[in-house]
Amino acid sequence: MATLVRYNRTPSFFNPFYVRPAVTRFYNTKPNVPAANVKETETGFTLALATPGLKKEDLKINVENNILTIAYKPEATETAETFTHHEFGVNAFERGFRLPKTVNADQIAASYTDGILTVTLPKVEVKEEKLVKEIAIA
Repeated sequence: MATLVRYNRTPSFFNPFYVRPAVTRFYNTKPNVPAANVKETETGFTLALATPGLKKEDLKINVENNILTIAYKPEATETAETFTHHEFGVNAFERGFRLPKTVNADQIAASYTDGILTVTLPKVEVKEEKLVKEIAIA
């Protein structure tokens, strides 16, 4: 990885133009957002979110203005436990997906199994409008 980044070995107090490497622009700025997979089939879309350790009652799913929003907000709990090293835990998140016009929002279904939230988005047949219109001459 070091071969891909130009790195200045001169300390910053010797070089006033010293800046950090450009790798930081690829850093995930939202590390608390769960990973998602979207799969399209002939009958609809399947959206899968990796949300291990959550309960299905804690997840909120809604559709508003053709945007599907999946959110989790943990309840405030006070624990007296102190850890030497603590990596477990899920922070609050909200993730939105713009739905195509072909999705039937009234028949969206969701299930939660083994830490994977699966949302099924069925397609509806969209009638194509005629772009050419013949006008009779009077």
